[in-house]
Amino acid sequence: MLKSMPRPRRQADPPTAAVGPLRIIGGTLRGSTLEYSGDIRTRPMKERVRESTFNLLGPAPKGKHAIDLFAGTGALGLEAISRGSVRATMIERHFPSAKLIEKNAAKLKIDGQCKVVGGDAFYWGPRVETDGVTPLLVFCSPPYEFYHKRTAEMLKLIGQLIDLAPPESVFVVEGDIEFDAAQLPLADDWRVREYPPAKICLWRKEAPPLPESGLV
Repeated sequence: MLKSMPRPRRQADPPTAAVGPLRIIGGTLRGSTLEYSGDIRTRPMKERVRESTFNLLGPAPKGKHAIDLFAGTGALGLEAISRGSVRATMIERHFPSAKLIEKNAAKLKIDGQCKVVGGDAFYWGPRVETDGVTPLLVFCSPPYEFYHKRTAEMLKLIGQLIDLAPPESVFVVEGDIEFDAAQLPLADDWRVREYPPAKICLWRKEAPPLPESGLV
């Protein structure tokens, strides 16, 4: 069920984008189409970039709790379910888009595995409900301008989720080609790939080392 927050004062709707149909690229739901309003606020990840990202992830989605911080169309979270994630939490502040994610999840008959939060990812991201054990698959694909105009907030959000995530969790951060990945927490440990106009950064949280036993 969509968890909604008080809606801000309505602003004029932006123009819609001319896009083709969205579809699930791989997994059990491969080829399924997703309804998309064309609202440019959602800026769905380009299909070729999404496909390349999941190719990089390989089997990583299996068994994980996917969290899509700036869900937009919900394509990343729904794709993760198709590829074996046990559940997905998708956070989207644009309420009509959040409702459309719910509609698509129901159409795909995976709504029981999906939770859509209608609200601000900067607030709800660190408060997302997890069991504290299941590894996370965190997608951070916000409007590119956030990395330039809200840099400190973006880096804080990513850091908070890193701290909260159980071992074996995987993070996927998408920025524009100008995004400086060296700003990310634990910057040396990220894998960075460029798919102009996007840059994809991947990071995996390792389990902490075992304590010294003292045995020879």
